[in-house]
Amino acid sequence: MEKERVAIIGAGMMGHGLAQIFAAGGYEVVLTDVNGELLLKALINVRTNMTFLADNGLGSREEIEPGLARIRTTTSLKEAVSHAQVVIEAVSENLGLKQKIFQDMEDYCPVDTILASNTSVISITEIAQRTTHKNRVVGTHFWFPPYLIPLVEVVKGRETSDETMDFTYDFMKRAGKHPIKCLKDVPGFVANRLQHALWREAISMVEHGIADAATVDDAIKHSFGIRLSVLGPLENADMAGLDLTLQIHNYILQYLESSPAPSAVLIQKAAIGELGMKSSKGFYDWTPDKEGELRKRLLNHLIEWNKKQKT
Repeated sequence: MEKERVAIIGAGMMGHGLAQIFAAGGYEVVLTDVNGELLLKALINVRTNMTFLADNGLGSREEIEPGLARIRTTTSLKEAVSHAQVVIEAVSENLGLKQKIFQDMEDYCPVDTILASNTSVISITEIAQRTTHKNRVVGTHFWFPPYLIPLVEVVKGRETSDETMDFTYDFMKRAGKHPIKCLKDVPGFVANRLQHALWREAISMVEHGIADAATVDDAIKHSFGIRLSVLGPLENADMAGLDLTLQIHNYILQYLESSPAPSAVLIQKAAIGELGMKSSKGFYDWTPDKEGELRKRLLNHLIEWNKKQKT
């Protein structure tokens, strides 16, 4: 069976990574952006990424040129999507812009083309608002960097059909990703809701003087964080016993942070310009060397994790 042709809308931080994934998987890819210079930079980034992966045991240099040859670029949205079976939008998180793109794509695509958005926060139902065939609009939230993080959240909008969900899920699996289904169009989908629930409690602990930032991070990295990639929280609850979990929750949930508003310490830090690495100070003090060391450690961890999945 001939593989689907994929169109990627937006050649920025996520877009070029998505083009890389599908091209490496043998798909014909059309990458489009209104900025021609960004398209040229995207191809350079794809080559750099593929070389880096090959040099670290996640591919080979012989695969680079054939992969790049499967990526075509254009500044024309119509040209990009008119013959695609799957379109993935990866532009900035601007609802009006996304709605306009999806509205325009309906004029250019066959009626059975899957129209997907890589948004991490915006409602899929709202993105589809100006379209006629809302049943084929779906969320496909990739995580950065998409060529090292396997998860794709396939998100069902209010009118997304089951057929669209099933096809998109299977398509992502064939492309080598690890798809999951988010069956309701809720803010944060699945993974970001879980991530920020943890962040809320972590920041609250710092705000209330329970522990400093390094201690909170150490508590996670040297305890349950070690097992999270092989033991999810619900598996862990079953392992511990739901009767014990219930007893613990009856006691502890009343003491956990439940504020619907951001932490006061987070608001204060943002107000005075303590924005994290970008300003050299956040919960930690950052130097270029410390930032580089952490990024390198994270990248090495992701590389080693992906190598283990291949064995």
